[in-house]
Formats: sequence, C-alpha cells, structure tokens
Amino acid sequence: MKKNTSFAALLSGGFLRLIGHLPLGWHRWWGRVLGDFVRGTLHYRNDVVTANLARCFPDKSYDELRAISKRFYRHFATTLTEMIWFGACRGEWGRKRLHRSHIVEITNPEELNRLYAGAPQLMMLQAHTGNWELIGGIRNYAYGTELAIMPDSFAVTHMRLHSRTWDQVMAMNRTAPVADQGFDGYVESAQVLRFALNKKGRKFGYSFITDQSPYTDYNHPQVEFMHQPTAIMTAAASLACKMDMAVVYLRYECREDGGYRMTFVPISDHAKGEDPLQIMERYYQLLQEDLEKQPWNYLWTHKRWK
Repeated sequence: MKKNTSFAALLSGGFLRLIGHLPLGWHRWWGRVLGDFVRGTLHYRNDVVTANLARCFPDKSYDELRAISKRFYRHFATTLTEMIWFGACRGEWGRKRLHRSHIVEITNPEELNRLYAGAPQLMMLQAHTGNWELIGGIRNYAYGTELAIMPDSFAVTHMRLHSRTWDQVMAMNRTAPVADQGFDGYVESAQVLRFALNKKGRKFGYSFITDQSPYTDYNHPQVEFMHQPTAIMTAAASLACKMDMAVVYLRYECREDGGYRMTFVPISDHAKGEDPLQIMERYYQLLQEDLEKQPWNYLWTHKRWK
C-alpha cells in the first residue's frame, strides 16, 4: 500500500474488506439480484447494451438478444460483488481462501510456463471477459502445476480513475493477494513503456486489457471485429514486438457452476520483427470466437463503437 493513500480510501477500502469476508455464495447471490435491479429498475446503459448486442449479433432474434442482455447484467454485477470478496483475500490466509474457492481454474498452466521460459518477457493480452478484476490472484488459480510467474516479476496495467479516492481503493482491492509479497507491478497504462524499459533484461510478465476503444482521436488502425470495422490500440503488441516478448491470449470463460476458466492461447513465441497489427488481428479473432460461444461474457456497457 502506498504511503500517500488517503484516509477516505483507507476507510472505504476497510469497509469493503469487511463485507468481503462474507461467503462467496452470498456475493454471487447478491450479484444476481443487483444485476436485475441495475437492468430493470435503473436501466443503466440499457440503450448502449441493446445497440451493441444488435450490431454484434445481427442474426439473433429480439427475444434472444433480450435473454443475452439479462444474463449479461447478472454477470456484470456479479463481477463487482466477487471483486469485493476478492479484496478480502489478503495475506497467507487470503491466498489459501482464494485457492480453496476454485473461483478461477487455469486449464493449461504449463503453456504459460513454456512461453515465459522461452522468451525474454511475456505479454498476456486479455479482454473484459470472465472476471477481469481477479487477475491479481493468478498464481492461486493453477492446480497441480505451479506458475513460473512470481509476484515480483508480473505487472498488471490499468487506467487511472477520475476519483483519486476510488483509484486508490481499486488499487488496494486488485492487488490484495500479493500486497505483502513485494508486488510493485500495478502500473498505469501511460507509464508502461518507462516501467518496461526499467525491467529490461529481467524475466517479466505483463497483463494488458486491450479491448477498449482508443483513448485518443488520432487515426488508429482498424480490424474487423464482431461484423464491423473496429478501431484498435496496438501499444501492447508494439511493446511486445519491440522487446521480443512471447504473446499469449487469455481465454477467460464462464463455468456453469459460477466460476471461471482460464486458458492460455499462444499468439507468438517471439514477437520481435512481427507486425503489431497482425498480432492484434489474431487477438480479436480469438475474442470473437469466445463471444460467439458465450455472448453475455463481455463488458457490453462499454461504448466500444463510437
């Protein structure tokens, strides 16, 4: 925890951790209730969700789109309540709690270890699928094979929130399982290049959520994604190519029991000399395959297509 964390953030974070000690089943039940309330009563971004789904799944009927929307809102709200539960998984006790819960299970940890061992560094590209807020606990999700990535050799990128207090609360929450293990890899996206250059020459892994709409209005390259031209950001892929990283796509599925399944799909063993745009095209192809299988499993409230 940073020394300049505000009193308001400490107070808010402490309150959330108190709630986080409640059982995971309670958080999931509350998430389903909250999702129905947000959709049916608050109508939070209903128009955005409806427009996104209609454009991305033009072959589906109105009833099918409505069912996807309802399941999405429950999933979305549950990611938030599970995030609160995750924030209480601190220290050795919290890591054991996280591991015992099987909230996330990695299907092929050996593939991530192979890529990590074979290249100078590793770039993991992921989207707003599964529960993206739980990535900070990744070492606790492998069963039978230990991940080679350690807390002091892994970074998670993020965008700074407008509220300083909530930005600090989210930082404490997202890094809860590794806060006492020398983790200093919670990196703002604007600072990633400088951070990566400082880590050059060390084995290191990076997690990038890179499915957002570009932050600036400059001319960005486009790919075909979900049946429409889509402006994309290539910063993560460009960094991987510049530093000869291995690149892997994180397939993050929802399990029927309420948990999540991570699978690592290799995109490049060594990205040096490759075209960042081709890496991102492959990334979006894989993401589209996943959304066609689980259409509710995405952040449809995001204004992805401006």
